[in-house]
Amino acid sequence: MADRVVPGPVSNDDCIKEAVCIDTRKIMDSCRDKDCVEELRVYPTVNSVPLIQSAFSVRPRCAELLQCEVSVKEICLNRGYYTVDVTYFYKVTGEVFPSNQTVTGLAVFDKRVMLFGSEGSVKSFSSNATVNSADNSMPYAVVDAVDPIALHMTLSDTAVSDPGIEQRDIPEAILSHFDDELSFASAEKTLYVTLGQFSIIRLLRTTQLLIPAYDYCLPEKECVGASEDDPCTMFGRIRFPVEEFFPPDAVEECDEYKSLV
Repeated sequence: MADRVVPGPVSNDDCIKEAVCIDTRKIMDSCRDKDCVEELRVYPTVNSVPLIQSAFSVRPRCAELLQCEVSVKEICLNRGYYTVDVTYFYKVTGEVFPSNQTVTGLAVFDKRVMLFGSEGSVKSFSSNATVNSADNSMPYAVVDAVDPIALHMTLSDTAVSDPGIEQRDIPEAILSHFDDELSFASAEKTLYVTLGQFSIIRLLRTTQLLIPAYDYCLPEKECVGASEDDPCTMFGRIRFPVEEFFPPDAVEECDEYKSLV
């Protein structure tokens, strides 16, 4: 059996200076999703309610992902697997007709996935840990997401009550993004939105890995302080935007994720 690589200088490869043992979070499992969330109820602000009730139709303007709440639970009947529950909080903005006024509200989307997170029973303690630290045997869940695409908005003439929203605890950090209180009461017209959401969900565990190290990370770029030039001198250094004044001969492919394929 070949000798194991241990931390220390490495002589087999000139590019690699040494093998380093690091404490890091290893990705145990991950998945990506392209969710089309249809008919998601929007809870409008109080000042948007009369505009919605007097509107004939509505169209989407934009949607912003405010926050994600993530929790991990072990699956008892499937060793090493965990459920990851994700709650997406959105700020949705639309335009109602015929008043052409802007309405805003909160939309909430719950999602559950199952990922492999392996097993662990070690309890780790450190000098900078909090007194009530979490269980070290559970993996960490990380959600990467972009702002959703507001695909469609509609008005329903049927008054629908949602008892589940009353039991949900909306964080204050979410409510602070709205300029008025949210209305969770049922009304004659209910606002719904269809969103397109891209996301990546990962399960990680803290572990020790042996990796090759090339050298220390010494920055090559020097720090540049604030310029003392006057505004006109700075403006004179900006290139003239010729492409903004003349239409292009050919349309290049757009890398924006919201563009259609």
